[in-house]
Amino acid sequence: MHRRQLLLGGLSLPLIALGSNSLLAAPVRTLTATSAFDADTVPGLARVLAAAPYIAPATDLPPWLAAIGYDEYRDLRFNPAHALWRREALPFQAQFFHRGFLFKQRVQLFTVSGGRATPVDYSPDLFTFRHAARRARNEHELGFAGLRLHAPINRADYFDEIAAFLGASYFRGVAKGQVYGLSARGLALNTVQAAGEEFPVFRSFWMEQPAPDADSVVVHALLDSPSVAGAFRFLIRPGVETLFEVQSRLYPRVELRHAGIAPLTSMYQFGASDRVGVDDYRPAVHDSEGLALWTGAGEQVWRPLNNPALVQDSGFEDNAPRAFGLMQRQRKFSDYADSEAHYEKRPSAWVEPVGDWGKGAVHLIELPTADEYHDNIVAFWKPATPLAAGREHRFDYRLHWCNQHSWRPELATVANTMIGAAAQGRRRVIIDFAGDALKDLGQDAGIAPDVWASTGKVSNAVAHAVEATGGWRIGFELDPAGAQAIELHARLARGTQPLSETWLYRWTP
Repeated sequence: MHRRQLLLGGLSLPLIALGSNSLLAAPVRTLTATSAFDADTVPGLARVLAAAPYIAPATDLPPWLAAIGYDEYRDLRFNPAHALWRREALPFQAQFFHRGFLFKQRVQLFTVSGGRATPVDYSPDLFTFRHAARRARNEHELGFAGLRLHAPINRADYFDEIAAFLGASYFRGVAKGQVYGLSARGLALNTVQAAGEEFPVFRSFWMEQPAPDADSVVVHALLDSPSVAGAFRFLIRPGVETLFEVQSRLYPRVELRHAGIAPLTSMYQFGASDRVGVDDYRPAVHDSEGLALWTGAGEQVWRPLNNPALVQDSGFEDNAPRAFGLMQRQRKFSDYADSEAHYEKRPSAWVEPVGDWGKGAVHLIELPTADEYHDNIVAFWKPATPLAAGREHRFDYRLHWCNQHSWRPELATVANTMIGAAAQGRRRVIIDFAGDALKDLGQDAGIAPDVWASTGKVSNAVAHAVEATGGWRIGFELDPAGAQAIELHARLARGTQPLSETWLYRWTP
């Protein structure tokens, strides 16, 4: 089974270990008929869940369905003719995922209209079955694994998939002209910690029926895991940039010392900065190429991603961060030359906190990978103070699914990072910058490279204009001097004033 196959198959299936969860606890099971629904319904359910012991998962799939593989799971296809809101000719439609394969958790789905929530009943008639999946036609209580939303984002006469919620608390979005790439999650817990990662799940969803002229749709989700319950509200507005306005409330059962807020999960195999040992016709393979930071102090930072030999956890301390995200900046087909995967069409995801998130750090986790089929990059905000048990913690943010996102337009941005061999065991580092800030600046403009390294030795640092691109380039040589990890920093400057964002990089052998 390959990650690319999953993407091409129209499924949002993150290929990492997925947590599972129980059937709905008693307070939630009571929502089996039309019930009153308002802004406090899901937070109220989350508070009740958090005050009770976590209920272990129940196994209730028939053996043949629990054991199916990827190809059989693809045979369980939702019939678009039965899409929610299709008959009403509304501007959004919803389709559902069947249970099976990696997605054994039963997810309850509700529609909301006129202040009332009504369950979506499962029926095999909602799906088309082929091959071994035909056996499901005789099963009437198998249930749903998730949902996906559709809207006419690329053509007025066709409802494209714009978002999907499937597997643990994973969800994805795309903007106009894009294809699925990186994922977001409701919450990350204990990522790369010795105790092992915990994967909270969205166990129930409420889909508000949109108005006939609506440009957005609202989905509510109830999160649960052994350590925490939570309530999420997603206002989703698709377009040239697809925006998720996220309201999250967390109710820990225990103190959360390693909580990752607004987590993003992506894939980076190789690019121009780390092609050592790569035997591939493509110039680069990645869903995201860098971590972007806009700090509370206003500094704009770019950290290229890496496929390390060992697990790397980088923390970027901050106070009241303005934004962060995993970005895909290279947008030409020739940057990847992959006519199947189309990495140039993968979205960037930009997290913009709403309100003051206080002190903490943006963490970037980079895991080794030998292929492009497994996600190996995670980024999230970790609060400096653990999240206490028995109280509510709110984190609201805007999540932009986009090509690029502007922040400080007066600064040039990093367009490319290239690293290769130099003489006597040194490494040559080349950083290309682009942007309006560099237009019409000649070699006599007084621009200099601002470069330093945490250890080792930097030499022959230069900055010069590149006529072919209209941008500028910094080049230098790095002598590692036996170091196993070196933090590098570079930017273009005129005197004491920066002309570019700050480039950060962790070099490892």
